[in-house]
Order: sequence, then C-alpha cells, then structure tokens
Amino acid sequence: MPPVQTAGAVATLLSVAIISYFFCKTVQQKSSSRKKELQKRRNGVVGAIGNTPLIRINSLSEATGCEILGKAEFLNPGGSVKDRVAVKIIEEALQSRALAEGGVVTEGSAGSTAISLATVAPAYGCRCHVVIPDDAALEKAQILEALGATVERVRPVSITHRDHFVNIARRRALEASELTSTTRKENQIDASDSSQINGHLVNEEKQNMIFPSECKGGFFADQFENLANFRSHYEGTGPEIWEQTSGKLDAFIAAAGTGGTVAGVSQFLKDKNSNIKCFLIDPPGSGLYNKVTRGVMYTREEAEGRRLKNPFDTITEGIGINRLTENFKLAKLDGAFRGTDMEAVEMSRYLLKNDGLFIGSSSAMNCVGAVRVAKALGPGHTIVTILCDSGMRHLSKFHNADYLSEHGLTPSANGLEFLGLS
Repeated sequence: MPPVQTAGAVATLLSVAIISYFFCKTVQQKSSSRKKELQKRRNGVVGAIGNTPLIRINSLSEATGCEILGKAEFLNPGGSVKDRVAVKIIEEALQSRALAEGGVVTEGSAGSTAISLATVAPAYGCRCHVVIPDDAALEKAQILEALGATVERVRPVSITHRDHFVNIARRRALEASELTSTTRKENQIDASDSSQINGHLVNEEKQNMIFPSECKGGFFADQFENLANFRSHYEGTGPEIWEQTSGKLDAFIAAAGTGGTVAGVSQFLKDKNSNIKCFLIDPPGSGLYNKVTRGVMYTREEAEGRRLKNPFDTITEGIGINRLTENFKLAKLDGAFRGTDMEAVEMSRYLLKNDGLFIGSSSAMNCVGAVRVAKALGPGHTIVTILCDSGMRHLSKFHNADYLSEHGLTPSANGLEFLGLS
C-alpha cells in the first residue's frame, strides 16, 4: 500500500508542477506582450520625452565664476519636466493592470503634471480628467481643454479638506471605476428590464455621470505619493545629468512640489558620487526649508498659531508644500535656501534680457537657487538646476505686468543686484 500512496502523491505533485508551469508561462507571455505594446507607444510622441539638452546659462555663469547649467525640460513635447512623470505613472499603471486602455487617468494638479498627463494619455489609449484649483493660471486650464482633457476647477482649500483638488481627483477615479462596474452589471441584465435598476432610470443616471458609459475604469495618478514620480527622475533625469556632465558636477539644486524631481535626481547623483552637494530652494509659505535645515516643518512662531491664513501667498506655481510627501522623503539633501517672489520675478526678466530664456516661475526660482549655491561654494564649481517649463504657461500672472503691479512685484533691477551681485 505505501508504494501506491507514494505514486499517487508523485502524480499529484507532477500535475501541480505542470499546471504551475503553464500558468507562469501564460502570465509571462501576457506580461511580455504588454511590455511590447508599451514599447511600440514609445515610437511616437512618448519617444520624444527626455534626453533634453543641458544648457549653459551664460549670464549667471559669467556673473558667479561658476558653470551654471540648466536642464531644458521645457523642450519636452508637453512643455515641462512633468512629461517624464506622466509617462512613468501611466506605464507602471498599465503594466500592473491598475489602469486599462480606455480608462480615465485622474489627477489633482496646479497645471504642469495635468498638461503632461493630458498630452501622453491618448498615446496609451486613455482619457484624462483633471481637477485644478481655480487660482491657477487661466492658460493652463485652456491648454488642458484644448488637449481634450476634462477640466474641473475648484476653490483652493487645505489638503485635509475633503474638497481639496487632490482629494476630489481621487474620488473621481473611484467614480469612474464604479461606473465601469455598474455598466458591466447592466449589460448582464435582460434588455427588457434594463430601463430601471433599483428604482432608478439607467439612462438618466448615465447622463448625470461625469464619465462616458464606455469608460474602462479610473486610475488616480497621485503624483505626490506615487513613487513612479521619483523613479522617473532616478532612472531618467539623474542619469542624463550625470552623462551630460561626464560626472563632473559639484552641486544640484531645485525647488520641490511633489518632491519627485529633487528626490530622484539627488539620490541618483549621491549614489554615483557622495561628494556632490544637493540643495533645495524653497518659495514663500512652504515648510520644506525648515524641515531640511531644522528638522521640523514650522518655526516656533508658526507652531504657536501665528501662521498666515494662506501660507502659499506666492505667485510661484507648482512648488512649495507644507507636508512631507512619499517622494520628498527619498531626497538626499545637504541643505536648503529660501527664495522670494521678487527674486523669482527679477530673475526671469534678467534671463530673458541677457540669455533669451523665457521661463516660468519655478524655473526662475531654481535659477535663484543656483546663484545662491554658486555664492556659497565660490567660483570654479559646476552647478546644475532644472528649467521646468517656459513662460508661455504663466502669461496671466507671473508674466503679467498689471498682475505683478497689484502685488507690489514690478521688476526694477538692471542686473543681479537683487541677489547681491553687480
């Protein structure tokens, strides 16, 4: 009897092994097929993202005695550094099946990430729904609508509020997925009974939905916490900077919003050479400067409740935050500097006049930071920063003379005296 039992056990094990083999092979084939499909997409507009030039900013280099280089991310197809993030988020979501072709990618964004998602989503057969604060530059919403995205403008509130634009975007993804599930159930009901479900008219409900009935589910991009953001820079931007400088750079500096750029680039550069100094430049109202330099998000006065009601009283967009994101937590920083709105405005006008660079508010703040680092390190160093986007998305605010005048930010400098340089 024992030999018979052994033979039966062996047969069972062989059967399980064979089934497991074919199952794994099928999964691998499907995974390989998805990767091939994504690779095909890269032959189109997606393939033009990244490998942006690293340009010498002549005026700043000559004024400081350092080589100040800017990664020209505004030359990406979608016009900003966020193109990299959009591609990485969507591709990882498709590979993990969290997103399906025909699905809706939702995001809460002050502009650039949303524009990048709206630019690349169609290349993957997806739609884009964006929730944007209504104080963001009007032209950003106009660009999004022109790109075919659905735009939902909401009033700015704290991230802890359920109606913060990011939280609404998260809900919209769930709604899109629920719609897909409901539609599937409806399709299983006999046509003669499909006019009503649970006492409600199906067609009437569909008309009231934000998403079309053929929607294949929703996916919340979650740029602040999704580490695909970090990976896009650790695997892309960072290596490009290293290669373009032949590894001969002394410092890197950038502002942070989601924290993905400064975290991904700083960690990659530090992994290559721990002697490279990496810094943050932080705009008014943001708590990251205090976190980096003092280990806390707020000063003693702020903690005692004397903070401004609107801590983001700044004209810069897309940078500055008062919480730690999962992306920013991965940053490897040696220090931080503070920048002001006036310095960013003056810097943008100085670069336009002297270098022909027409840049946005975050790019200008990054260049303020680059000069700060140059002054701290002294002549003879190579410093890299990010030129996130161009000034074309900032015409109604940052590059609007009337708007600046209303906020006491009319530029008047002839040179770099606003940063202590002649």
